[in-house]
Amino acid sequence: MNPLIGLRGAVVAPHSLASQAGLEILREGGNAIEATIAVAATLAVVYPHMTGIGGDGFWLMHAPGQTMQSIDACGAAGAAVNKDLYGGMASIPWRGPLAANTVAGTISGWGAAYDYSQAHWGGKLPFARLLESAIAYARDGFPVTHSQETNTRNKLPELKEQPGFARAFLNREGEVPRYGDQHAFPELARTLSQLAQAGADDFYRGELAVQIAKDLSAVGSPIDLSDLKHHQAQVKAPLSLRLSDATVYNMAPPTQGMASLLILGVFDRIRQKGWTPDNVEGIHALVEATKQAFIVRDRYVTDPAAMTRDPLDLMTPAMLDQMASKVPFGKASPWPAPHSDGDTTWMGVVDSQGRAVSMIQSIYFEFGSGVVLPQCGFWWQNRGCSFDLQAGKLRSLLPGRKPFHTLNPAMAHLDDGRLLVYGTMGGEGQPQTQAAVFSRYVWGGHNVRSAVAAPRWLLGRTWAEQSTTLKLESRFSADIVEALRTLGHPVEVVSDFDERMGHAGALVLHPHGLIEGGEDPRSDGSVAAW
Repeated sequence: MNPLIGLRGAVVAPHSLASQAGLEILREGGNAIEATIAVAATLAVVYPHMTGIGGDGFWLMHAPGQTMQSIDACGAAGAAVNKDLYGGMASIPWRGPLAANTVAGTISGWGAAYDYSQAHWGGKLPFARLLESAIAYARDGFPVTHSQETNTRNKLPELKEQPGFARAFLNREGEVPRYGDQHAFPELARTLSQLAQAGADDFYRGELAVQIAKDLSAVGSPIDLSDLKHHQAQVKAPLSLRLSDATVYNMAPPTQGMASLLILGVFDRIRQKGWTPDNVEGIHALVEATKQAFIVRDRYVTDPAAMTRDPLDLMTPAMLDQMASKVPFGKASPWPAPHSDGDTTWMGVVDSQGRAVSMIQSIYFEFGSGVVLPQCGFWWQNRGCSFDLQAGKLRSLLPGRKPFHTLNPAMAHLDDGRLLVYGTMGGEGQPQTQAAVFSRYVWGGHNVRSAVAAPRWLLGRTWAEQSTTLKLESRFSADIVEALRTLGHPVEVVSDFDERMGHAGALVLHPHGLIEGGEDPRSDGSVAAW
């Protein structure tokens, strides 16, 4: 399996139409940020079960000679959102208007990235040009994927009664659209056209914001116009961690980006020659490193304004040494079984000037809250259902608090000059898949494409499932499966290219300008390069 290659730019995304939309922007002279906005907008239409403009987003942005930057486009709980709103419920519902309780930050991230592009990367393409593909697909229709059909069918019992869902996601006969059927979102097309004309800020402080607030009120969401007006994306420094032969970057809280870095930091300390994600020793070590990272994550990571520890203090060499010392080599340690579900789309872009973006946007569960705004035509996330309704907890629900996020885009500077841009969707599996892709490519002898496609594992929950087993794709050998069981891991064998393992992707920029890419066969994606 050879990498896909280019010299002047490359895009990887979980849907081929989105990859092509980004490549069009690069070929017109757009930079990596501009191409990423085009990819993100297109995914919000053609991969609607995984993402949408009613969710949140996070960015990493690299340019030669400039400091790595990130964008936190996470929306907070509304001013009227508190535990009394839930009338004694034990937890926030996963679906419905009361799950649509945080501001959607994705569009603010597009806007902040576009402004950054113009200020620092010489961006010149009009914002409207970046949305053209998305508008056309929403207006004229796009072919339904197997993934959309399957997820619509599987989730229909819990979603069909949610406001606007059936009208938006079923066909005229009230049935689930089938693979290859043409599907359109005419109201969403009008909303995207309004954004193209008025700019991203219109979503929060313009005419569109007024209509969104009316729609939210009509469907029963507690988010209102004042919540939209108070939202701002943040451009800030990402987290970074020095490994033995690379520096890795990821998002700061409220995301689990720190956990992704900690897994690699612990594994780098304990790995021995020959340990890779393709053998028992490497898998066991990475799974146990994951447990240690998740313990720290679930003890400390929340809205950064409410954290009791500085994330940098949790990533010191001494802290990593301590975590590494707790990894047992001859048996599986007890699993604390945290739960962080979610569905997402990750995308990566490298342009002709060596600038790169790793970006991820999400509506949390597939289809988010299931609530579709009647006039604006897009679906709202349910990220806020991750809040705890009990007072005094790490992630207790409070007005204005940011929810914990599984989203975390990644990059790495390798000591030999290569830049690795990588990421995945998949909730609890995101840090684990990132560790597998990185370890296979940097330490395991894989090229970037085989590193993404190779068999994967997932410890814990994903895709709103209750199972907390160690899931292994069936392409692992029977000897590996049995050896992990013997070590005490609760192994569950799943299908050979299981979508629950996430939709990953990666690009590598070499010092001499070659760009290599790998797409995930578990998705509908592709690498588009020139």
